[in-house]
Amino acid sequence: MSTAILHGVSKRYGGTLALDGVDVSLSRGITGLLGPNGAGKTTLLRILATAHGADAGQVRVLGQDLATAEGRLALRRRLGYAPQETGFPRGFTVFAFVDYVAILKEWSERDARQAEVRRVVDVVGLSSVATKRLRALSGGQRRRVVLAQALLGRPDLLVLDEPTAGLDPEQRARLRDTLGEAGESSTVVISTHQTEDVAALCERVIVLHGGRVRFDGLVQELIGSADGRVWMSQSRDPAARHAWRTGTGRWRNVGDPPEDATLIAPALEDAYLLMVGDSAAQPEMAALS
Repeated sequence: MSTAILHGVSKRYGGTLALDGVDVSLSRGITGLLGPNGAGKTTLLRILATAHGADAGQVRVLGQDLATAEGRLALRRRLGYAPQETGFPRGFTVFAFVDYVAILKEWSERDARQAEVRRVVDVVGLSSVATKRLRALSGGQRRRVVLAQALLGRPDLLVLDEPTAGLDPEQRARLRDTLGEAGESSTVVISTHQTEDVAALCERVIVLHGGRVRFDGLVQELIGSADGRVWMSQSRDPAARHAWRTGTGRWRNVGDPPEDATLIAPALEDAYLLMVGDSAAQPEMAALS
């Protein structure tokens, strides 16, 4: 059963068409959203989170029509949103900031609210710095504060933009555990550049490129599209579209292999690179285009 349906959704910023007639249906579980910089990922998440409205098309989430003020307000009561960039009132402590967000979400009963604040602060591993001011935290710690407020109340829809940015491997593993649990009962949408996070967490993946959906299906189906197109060699193969030297000293090549190539099983990153091309391999150039 679908919990969110976007039909023909378009969004323009000045002369830039960020989304171009996007059709997406979401359901319970964890969906990964992949795409190079400028693909429209953040715009799509902002529309789902009611931060922006679509210029055209229809958006219904958890039974609410997001074209109406009433629908947006009703969804916000059931939504957890962690944007990619967040401005903080940096004089707040960790606990006070998350508590403030809980108040904004209409948690009026003080004891229950503060118990929930303690729970989410602990979930993201910040209990030891709960009384520390935000301005004194590291970048990774501030990122976890954003995640904590998004998890308040175990929301029915959890929208996360680059949730693992700035996290170390242990923190990323802990977050994966948390999100895996959330996906059992909620709709979780994760936008990321980290294909390994999608491979580890998601059953389904959507690839956006140029504001359009290029792929929407199972992660294993996307990986399978690269079968027979990944091989190892002693040096960079001129036939490769993408290649890099591995820690073994051999080269991993992705593209159209020569007849004598030593083929290996593809990973999600390989299939993604084949689908979106050079804009994924060179994100700094995509950001300028």
